[in-house]
Amino acid sequence: MMSEENRKAGGAADGAVSSEKKSGSAQPHRRRVHYSGRYPKRFEEKYKEQDPEKYQDEIEHVISKGNTPAGMHIPIMVKETLDILDIRPGMKGLDCTLGYGGHSSAMLEKLEGRGHLCSLDADPIEIVKTEKRMREKGFCEDIFTPIHTNFRNIDQVAAQYGPFDFVMADLGVSSMQIDTPSRGFSWKYDAPLDLRFDPEHGVPASERLKELDVYELEDMFRENSDEPYAAEIARAIAQAFRKKQELSTTFELRNLIRDTILAQKEIRKLSAAGQKEAVKKSDARIFQALRIDVNSEFEVLYEFLEKLPGVLAPGGKAVVLTFHSGEDRLVKKAFRQGQKAGLYEAVSDDVIRPSAEECRRNPRAHSTKLRWAKKA
Repeated sequence: MMSEENRKAGGAADGAVSSEKKSGSAQPHRRRVHYSGRYPKRFEEKYKEQDPEKYQDEIEHVISKGNTPAGMHIPIMVKETLDILDIRPGMKGLDCTLGYGGHSSAMLEKLEGRGHLCSLDADPIEIVKTEKRMREKGFCEDIFTPIHTNFRNIDQVAAQYGPFDFVMADLGVSSMQIDTPSRGFSWKYDAPLDLRFDPEHGVPASERLKELDVYELEDMFRENSDEPYAAEIARAIAQAFRKKQELSTTFELRNLIRDTILAQKEIRKLSAAGQKEAVKKSDARIFQALRIDVNSEFEVLYEFLEKLPGVLAPGGKAVVLTFHSGEDRLVKKAFRQGQKAGLYEAVSDDVIRPSAEECRRNPRAHSTKLRWAKKA
């Protein structure tokens, strides 16, 4: 039997634990996420993928299968970018699209603790997470400065930190944004139809759809993503609003796209697999077109390209990664016009593509195109 003294001691200990919980000094026990089946399917269930420091083997396993771990972004064409930029210790650089920090980390390693890198991101949510990761890697304030701003403002950044010996811009959407359901970037998850890089500014995609008439919607779908059923989907959206139907979530828009595509005669003739693929492609194109419009991506890119020569130091180099034919055309045209005007000493003659091995490990690299320019 327990003695009276032991009982009192135990009671005192229980009281201490209770006091700790009330004061918040003790960490409450949290059970791991449970999921059905052998592998997790929902974003919030993939807790191992979202903790790369603790579960590195799991991360490698996911990547080896050609997938991107939840909450991460695999940087694309890092070696090619570093080879072109030829970064050396003591240089000053600018990463226009910080994202998960993959390119920034690689460039900072080339600086070897001497020099400085500014990294921009319009996303107020991801930049906080990435700065924490970068600081934990040892990149202190002396060599690395993250800045919450859109890369259309590179002239303002250069006025304080430039001119830059190298500039890099990855125009792709970060995997963290696509894969995080609450951001509303993907038709695969039911969430508010938002699509903004910076949810603190501008209007969400659900409101933007209401601002455009049927002809403007059709033009947006054609120009931003070459959607073959742009007219039909635009009419369906306009009709839905006339009937007072809501298109405020990703699934509501996805279902409208699906119904519209499956109603087309040529699509009905396809096999079930063919119909599914046709719907999937239109989903991707419409969401891309809407994302480009909501974030004014072409206008931002045009402004960035116009200001780019002015932020580069003489002989400085710039690399731009694009993921859409419209983006690539703008970059190609701006670089060639800059060379003719004497702003650039040299520009890439041909587009550079990722290797087959990189595309196998990271399918999101397939559409990547790299172009570079060197300041006169």
